[in-house]
Amino acid sequence: MKPIQVSSNSEEQTKQWAQNLAAVLKPSSIICLYGELGTGKTTFVKGLAQGLKIVPEKVNSPTFVLMNVYEGRLPIYHFDFYRLEEIKEIERLGYEEFFYGEGVAVVEWAGRLKELLPKERLDIHIEHHIGHEKEKSRHFRFSAHGQRYEDILQRMETS
Repeated sequence: MKPIQVSSNSEEQTKQWAQNLAAVLKPSSIICLYGELGTGKTTFVKGLAQGLKIVPEKVNSPTFVLMNVYEGRLPIYHFDFYRLEEIKEIERLGYEEFFYGEGVAVVEWAGRLKELLPKERLDIHIEHHIGHEKEKSRHFRFSAHGQRYEDILQRMETS
């Protein structure tokens, strides 16, 4: 399946795209977020949280603790590997329990997982885009790795 590409011109629109995704997620979903600082990764997670019946204000970037857990329709296991120094730190977390558990694993700075990156997952690349008259927007590219995630994207497109 070809990647889905969408744009967002506001935080609210970013959250709405995330809520659309949340509506079709199932337990043991793995979402990997890629993008520079300030592209809206944590805002996207807040939208996912809202879509999973979690108060979005509870969501913050777990930069200093590597992971936060938020309880909702499905729990979110929110990882942020921005400050990750060694892959051993991830292994010590027991990450597999969260990746393949009853909730949704959301990984900011997923590229830092290297060889631990799951083969089946949903990748979301977020980029800044500055249009004419300095209008700022974000571009999102949703890419499925594995049939399960292709199904999720198909459901998201039709919802």
